[in-house]
Amino acid sequence: MAPAARTTGDRRRRASHSMEAVLAEAVRLLDEAGEPALTFRALAGRLGGGVASIYWYVSSKEELLDRATDHVLEGVLTATDDLPVGDDPLADLRVIAVTLFDAIAERPWLGAYFMRNTDVQPHALRLYERLGQQVLRLDLDPRQSFHAVSAVVGYVVGVAADMGRQPPREVLDGELDQAEYLARYAEHWRAMDAEEFPFLHVIVDEFADHDDADQFSAGLDLLLAGLRLQADAGRRTLGT
Repeated sequence: MAPAARTTGDRRRRASHSMEAVLAEAVRLLDEAGEPALTFRALAGRLGGGVASIYWYVSSKEELLDRATDHVLEGVLTATDDLPVGDDPLADLRVIAVTLFDAIAERPWLGAYFMRNTDVQPHALRLYERLGQQVLRLDLDPRQSFHAVSAVVGYVVGVAADMGRQPPREVLDGELDQAEYLARYAEHWRAMDAEEFPFLHVIVDEFADHDDADQFSAGLDLLLAGLRLQADAGRRTLGT
């Protein structure tokens, strides 16, 4: 008897590696040199197979990027799995937000693909849900709740991606350390016209000595304080 006709997917050579191995190696390539380094050819070379073997697991580079992102976010989700429910939902929300921030600051490429395609990012969606469940405890209305989580995610992802960017060439080359690099800009700001740039003159000393982690924490605390005020105002309106 003649063999049954096979579909295109059936004709692909089944690879010896697993989805887990593909995603783990994709993350390593992204960590080493960012999105341009992640090609099917480079990935197949790392895994010891042909390019066609990668297509057994993903249909495109875009899907690979989304799945690699979700692979990392699984760790963020696991790290917050056992978060105890405290009396203050904003304190619990802060812990989850800081955990996400740390992951993106360590891997700046991650922010660009966070929740880009939740069809293949179940861990990202669950993480978003976990943030949202803390907001639900604030007795905000649906619109306020949506805006609250959007504001927190936008702040965390944006600041983490910015702070995780590659240092300037002078710092990478060892010509200057980070403190010297900031000091150079601070001196330039001090030399500017104080009447034209009053704000820069007020904050220049803080800028020269600032710590990125402290700067992030301060901004997050301001954002959460605003959510607390909104929630308190809502409770007063309802007479609770």
